[in-house]
Amino acid sequence: MAFVIVGEGEQSMNDTAFWKGTTYCVLAALAWALIGPVSRVCFAEGMEPTSVAFWRMAISGLCFAVHAMLSGGLKPRLRDLVCMVLFGAVNVTTVILSLQISIQKSGSALAIILMFTAPAWVALFSRVLFREKVSPARLAALLLAMLGTTLVCLSGGSMGGEVSYLGLGCGLLCGFSYAFQFLFFAWWKDRYSTQALFAMTFLPAAAVLACFADIRADVQIMGPTAGAAILVLGVLATYVAYYWYGQSMRFLSPVQAAIIGNLEPVVGTWLSWWLWNESFSAAGWAGCVFVIASVVMLALRK
Repeated sequence: MAFVIVGEGEQSMNDTAFWKGTTYCVLAALAWALIGPVSRVCFAEGMEPTSVAFWRMAISGLCFAVHAMLSGGLKPRLRDLVCMVLFGAVNVTTVILSLQISIQKSGSALAIILMFTAPAWVALFSRVLFREKVSPARLAALLLAMLGTTLVCLSGGSMGGEVSYLGLGCGLLCGFSYAFQFLFFAWWKDRYSTQALFAMTFLPAAAVLACFADIRADVQIMGPTAGAAILVLGVLATYVAYYWYGQSMRFLSPVQAAIIGNLEPVVGTWLSWWLWNESFSAAGWAGCVFVIASVVMLALRK
């Protein structure tokens, strides 16, 4: 076993970097936790999931595009740009729209928990597509995630009342589709900046969503409350949150960031309960714990 002697100055610098990265990561998780509860504000104001999804992508995509242009990073090769546009139009559109439908139909708490099953899907894809060896610990995490997801779905949602199979299905689709973003952005992250990647994928998603959203009606019915909620979703909960997360990765390891990121479903579920009186059955709460625990286990095995 090797021992490394670290001077006081270097140790202090490492501690400063860790806490700086942790602060950024916590802020990002807290901002992402607003997505579900704030989306419900938009629905209460008469907006449809397609409209909320469109405005969120359009606003955040424009912010990322301006950021990328100001930093000189929006100069993609044509072939790369085509890949980005297609991925944004198909995958990002599916993730964002299915999330909004799940929030409206089954509750923001359920939607966020099912979205957070994405790391389990990534682990499964790695085994099937890349033949990665599955350790006993990873297999246990996958089984725990499946059990948690099953319990959350059997709970019927976090809004109570009649079960929405559309909401449950969209929540599962969101988590499954979101898993592909881990693989896609990991492939491109060394060639393009964070702001360039999101600009080139979010804006195509906004263009597709514009075909389904009634933008003219949105402008007519959008009062101060809905307008403020849309700005929070597009600017704070998407653009700023992703920027903060990108900054945190400069100081933290992926494992540290993944574990701290578990604050998102915890805080999001709490906000949904506090602001909208959303709650699960006992089985649903147990499922939430299992899903979050599985993500921690998968992160620790990286």
